[in-house]
Amino acid sequence: MVEKEPLIPKHGGYRKLKSFQVAQLVYDVTVRFSELYVDRFSRTRDQMVQAARSGVQNIAEGSQTSATSRKTELKLTNVARASLEELRLDYEDFLRQRGLLVLTPDHPSLVRFKRRRCATLEAVQAWVAEERGNTDGRGPTRTSTDNYNGQPSANIGERPCLSVPSAALAANAALSLLNLACHLLDRQIAAQAESFEKEGGFTERLYRVRTARRRENS
Repeated sequence: MVEKEPLIPKHGGYRKLKSFQVAQLVYDVTVRFSELYVDRFSRTRDQMVQAARSGVQNIAEGSQTSATSRKTELKLTNVARASLEELRLDYEDFLRQRGLLVLTPDHPSLVRFKRRRCATLEAVQAWVAEERGNTDGRGPTRTSTDNYNGQPSANIGERPCLSVPSAALAANAALSLLNLACHLLDRQIAAQAESFEKEGGFTERLYRVRTARRRENS
């Protein structure tokens, strides 16, 4: 028996989307980052927080709107993607204008960050603390290559990474999360566009449901 096409399909469920989860983490990180490192009287501070919030809210709204408008879902998801791109530029500007390091994808600190797969602000903060050697409040964490006089090894591939300030580490963590969020949203937009092209939106679905109902009653 062929399952009937519902007029209002399953929708919402955005909390289970990886793009939403990462964007929400970016929002949390950005709120804290702006409190610590961005001038409270700067317009950039508000703009960064609002761009981060827009990313989260538009993913959620687009997911909920998909019940009656695939077109609006696609539009809002793209707005979320654009907002996060704007935020990515703000973080890049922060680093460039202060002469801080933009970590390459293969930088040991960033590799360690990506391996942690942080899901909360606290996890990101813990990574920053570990990279700075402040995990227990008593100074650098010893590794197998640390010197026994308490000084960290010069090998940048080992913790602690004292050469990179906390602000730079936090900004690079945010950029790494933003890269992931933008990648996920690009895939999400492509999938939504393909679905819209193949199946149409609410009007087409309404036509199909009405046609099927008439055939049943004929």
